[in-house]
Amino acid sequence: MARKGATSAGTGPWKRYVALGDSFTAGLGDPEPLSPGGMRGWADRIAEEFGTARADFSYANLAVNGLVLQQIVDRQLGPAIAFKPDLVTLSAGGNDLVFHRRDPDRLAAALDEAVAALSATGATVVLFTGPDWGETPVFGHIRGKVAVFNENIRTIASRHHGVIADLWTLRQLSDSRMWDPDRLHFSPLGHHTIAAMVLDSLQVPHGLVPLHPKPLPAVNWRETRASDLAWAAHYLLPWVVRRFRPGGGTVPPGPKRPVPGPVFGVPGQAAYP
Repeated sequence: MARKGATSAGTGPWKRYVALGDSFTAGLGDPEPLSPGGMRGWADRIAEEFGTARADFSYANLAVNGLVLQQIVDRQLGPAIAFKPDLVTLSAGGNDLVFHRRDPDRLAAALDEAVAALSATGATVVLFTGPDWGETPVFGHIRGKVAVFNENIRTIASRHHGVIADLWTLRQLSDSRMWDPDRLHFSPLGHHTIAAMVLDSLQVPHGLVPLHPKPLPAVNWRETRASDLAWAAHYLLPWVVRRFRPGGGTVPPGPKRPVPGPVFGVPGQAAYP
C-alpha cells in the first residue's frame, strides 16, 4: 500500500510544508549566512528540493533552539495546524532526554496527542527516532531511554499512519564527519545526509548525492537585499532589544520561518493563502 500522501510513482504532491521542533530542526550545526537565522539544516534542504520542483510550494519552520517537547506542542502545534499544511515534520523530546532525564513513556503520551491532532488534518506527518549515541562517553548513559522512546515513536507513527525518519538505524551517522564538534548537533554533511534520508522515507526522488552537499542556488542583488532586510526584522532587531532592554533576556526567541512562504526569496513572507 502506498504511504499516505505518496503517489504510485513515488513522488510527493505536497505543496505546503511546516517543520516543528528544536535546534535539530532549526539547523544548528549547519551555518549558512544566506539562510534565515544564519542556519540551513535538513528541513531547509528538504524544502529546497520541493521548492525547486514546483513554483507553488511554500515552507514554514517553527523550530526554536532549546525547547522541550511540551513547549514545542504548546507553541507550535496550533500555528502549524492553522497553516493547513499537507506535510509536517515533527522532532521533539531530545532535550527532555539529554538535559532533563525525563521519562520516555510520559513523553510519548504527550507526543501521541500532538501527532493525532496533526494527522487528523490529513497531512502526512514525519516523526524522527533519536540517534544512537551509544559510542559517545557523554551521552551513552541515556542510550536505553532513547531506545525506549524510539519504540514509542514507531508505535505512534503506526497508529496515526505517519512516516518514520529513522536516525537510530542511519549508519552513516557513525561517521564523525556527520557531527558538529559538540557531538550533540549535526554538521552540514550530517544535515545533508538526514535530508536525503527523509526524502527517501517519503519515497521522493531527489538530487541529494551522498557525501556531496548541495550549495544554495545563487540569488540576484535584489533578492539578497530583501533577504537581509527580512533577517534584520526577524532576528537582528529582536536580539538587540533582548540585549539592551531591561528584562529583555526573558523574551523567547522566535521561530526560524514563522509563516509559510517561498523557499527561495524573502524568509517569513507569506506566499499563498
